[in-house]
Amino acid sequence: MVNIAILGASGAVGQELLKTLEQRQLPIGTLKLLASPRSAGKKFPFRGRLVEVEPVTAEAFNGVQIGLFSAGGSVSAEWAPIAAKAGAIVVDNTSHFRMDEDVPLVVPEVNGDLLTARPPRGIIANPNCSTIQMVQVLDPLHREYGIRRVIVSTYQSTSGKGASAMEEMTAQTREVLDGKPAVPKVFPHPIAFNLIPHIDSFTANGYTKEELKMVNETRKIMRAPKVMVSATCVRVPVYRSHSESVNVEFDKPVDLARVRELLSGAHNVVVVDDPSRNDYPMPAYAEGRDETFVGRIRKDISNPNGTGLDMWIVSDNLRKGAALNAVQIAEILIKNGVVR
Repeated sequence: MVNIAILGASGAVGQELLKTLEQRQLPIGTLKLLASPRSAGKKFPFRGRLVEVEPVTAEAFNGVQIGLFSAGGSVSAEWAPIAAKAGAIVVDNTSHFRMDEDVPLVVPEVNGDLLTARPPRGIIANPNCSTIQMVQVLDPLHREYGIRRVIVSTYQSTSGKGASAMEEMTAQTREVLDGKPAVPKVFPHPIAFNLIPHIDSFTANGYTKEELKMVNETRKIMRAPKVMVSATCVRVPVYRSHSESVNVEFDKPVDLARVRELLSGAHNVVVVDDPSRNDYPMPAYAEGRDETFVGRIRKDISNPNGTGLDMWIVSDNLRKGAALNAVQIAEILIKNGVVR
């Protein structure tokens, strides 16, 4: 049996972590739910009982073997080293540690081989949600054809910014339908019946931090530092599941039949691609699902060398993009004997 703590248990990802742990039936001895003092005292059901949220303290990590963190970068910066010092392996869902050289950045289907020993700092980083689903699809193609360049446009749901963002979309939708102005609080502009081409803060080169996460994390996870990536990240009025339009240029010409064969054989990737039946991935159908879905697979007709490919990728950002990926990491740590 393994003792697990969830930090940020009352948030959207924290709740999805709780649900995922119950569904995956991990051998859990003690489960601790940790959060800020304002959330302490709340109770959430888990395996037929109610578990009370405790305020996070150094003592709360005594005896914890795996910590699943999703409470914001500054919180992880403070508490992850404390939890690791107490003996836990922390799987952190924030961006704080992702690009640290001595912190593994893991998508189990792509680089799960990194999970054979305790990481030097006792911390493993969970990648950005939009990066996770993209590298699941790109990695088997990269191994076969070699990727030169990726251009991706994302269509990211409001849940990527948390429960308050989802609530704002609901409230604004009612306001617009009632003929009232939609007043933004969480987002910089109204999200109801709108798109916002702006996720996270802008940097000096005009890209946002969210877009640069996709650039740098893709290279690190796939161990492909020379792959060129350009991203445009857009917030859309959808509750759950991120969608991506991905254009890829390879080192050599691609064969569509072979591409579909590779993707159909990739773990936790599902090909949904039958134009004759209007069959393709959509966020509404990916919600609550563990898999990443890919469709609209076609050669890039603007590429005269036959080395270009276009795809449409969809996955539940709270599920595979956050909670499930973290729990999968925990499962592998247990299976490999890193956590006993």
